[in-house]
Amino acid sequence: MTSDPLAVIAVVTWCFAVALAGGLVGLVLGNIRLPVILLAASSPSTGAGANIGISGVAAAAASIVHIRAGRVNWRLFGWMAPPSMAGAVAGGFLAGLVADDVLLAVIGVTLLYFGVDLLRPKGEGPAPRASNGEHTLDVRAAVLTGAGIGLLGGLVGLILGALRMPALLRYVGETPHRAVGTNLTVGVCVGAAGVIGHSPEGLDWELLAIGSAASVPGALIGSRLTGRLSPAALLRVIGAVLVVAGAATLAQALL
Repeated sequence: MTSDPLAVIAVVTWCFAVALAGGLVGLVLGNIRLPVILLAASSPSTGAGANIGISGVAAAAASIVHIRAGRVNWRLFGWMAPPSMAGAVAGGFLAGLVADDVLLAVIGVTLLYFGVDLLRPKGEGPAPRASNGEHTLDVRAAVLTGAGIGLLGGLVGLILGALRMPALLRYVGETPHRAVGTNLTVGVCVGAAGVIGHSPEGLDWELLAIGSAASVPGALIGSRLTGRLSPAALLRVIGAVLVVAGAATLAQALL
């Protein structure tokens, strides 16, 4: 990591702010954090590995609050985490077969689509419920989207919780608050797999430590704010964050 004090301050400030927003809406927002991390990293590859590690730590910190608040669907986690991790590992092996800028452009457009879709007013009723009062979930969609998003994330070196969140809401059918907690908890597993995958290439451990230390308090504060929002308000915030994340990802692809 660079010894420039301004770079260290930028990393600490940005990691805290990104984790705060991510903890609130159930995203780790690694694509938004990545540019600042790369500027401070000793090399692009070690910075990418550090960014994945920071994402995992931030997700773990936020998950603690969501778990205690009962906002994690463990049955859904059990179906989605394994294929997500398997996809991430496979994507790591296949990295380089497709140009990063093409993948980032596809991800950016997809994020913008889902963000605008969540912000658009809808007259839909509540999610269907089974006879036991639980929401009816599409487990097959959880497995398929988990594997697909994990694979795409492995290709570009991102956890991609920003794609997993709209999948949980639109295709799996989870409620907003539980989608937030479940998405972050799955993100912890994907982040751990990402760090393992990048270990042979080396990580910027100093940058990982500094970024993680700044992210933990932000993630904890953001996750505590989640329960104060109504489902409708939380969906609007998630939509706005997805639009920002999509625009940032497209900018990275074009620049």
